[in-house]
Amino acid sequence: MDQFWIFAGNYWWLVFPLAAGVGGLVRRWDYLSGRRHRRRLEILKAKAELRAASLPQVATVSDPKPITRPSPIPTQLEQLFAIHDRVTARWLEYELDVAKLISYPAMSDGRQPLTAAFIRARKVADGLRPASAEAQVTPEQLAEYRTAVTDYEVAFDLAERDAKRVKDSGFTELERKRLDKAKQLLTIAVDDAATPAERQVAYKRVRDELDGLIAVSDEALVILEEKVALPLTARPTSARPDAAPPTHL
Repeated sequence: MDQFWIFAGNYWWLVFPLAAGVGGLVRRWDYLSGRRHRRRLEILKAKAELRAASLPQVATVSDPKPITRPSPIPTQLEQLFAIHDRVTARWLEYELDVAKLISYPAMSDGRQPLTAAFIRARKVADGLRPASAEAQVTPEQLAEYRTAVTDYEVAFDLAERDAKRVKDSGFTELERKRLDKAKQLLTIAVDDAATPAERQVAYKRVRDELDGLIAVSDEALVILEEKVALPLTARPTSARPDAAPPTHL
């Protein structure tokens, strides 16, 4: 015990840096905990808003409505299928549109936390989706699928909102210039006024500029190639000034 007090007497000054270090760790933990808590509150709030929007309005005195029992399972499944398909269609607008991917590259980047969360939610919802509205499902399975669809919709909304907020801020200045160049070339690649050769050259340069920056799906490339290969729009030919007027017999 005497040795401890001798050590403490000689090295009492160590108390100050140790206290500062512990204080820094505590503040860091509080920050991370607060950040996780705020994200969880944001997700819970978005879920509540979506659920409230899907619930029937409560009847008022001025507009009385009969109270109905919950819809049967087939009808509920059809409603959930409609929401599920609507979110998937919104996702495909980014997945199949190269122009949108260039404008909001985070939607195709699975390294982004919110995008990764959306991808996971989509897989869960797809895995729990019954084969058809007439499928035999238990109330528990229906509730599980309903929760998955809600999570899917919320996750997409959060990912889309974040992608529109950050845009291309995660890229370097040189990479942003490549994205801008690809966007300009893409306009030429699908321009009716450009020649087929100009379109093809622009399309190849778009591929070169995006290589290593954005993961473009094969389906999106097929759709883009079809647009590039469209025939030129027929233009009316104007008569030459020196053309002879038609003769009338």
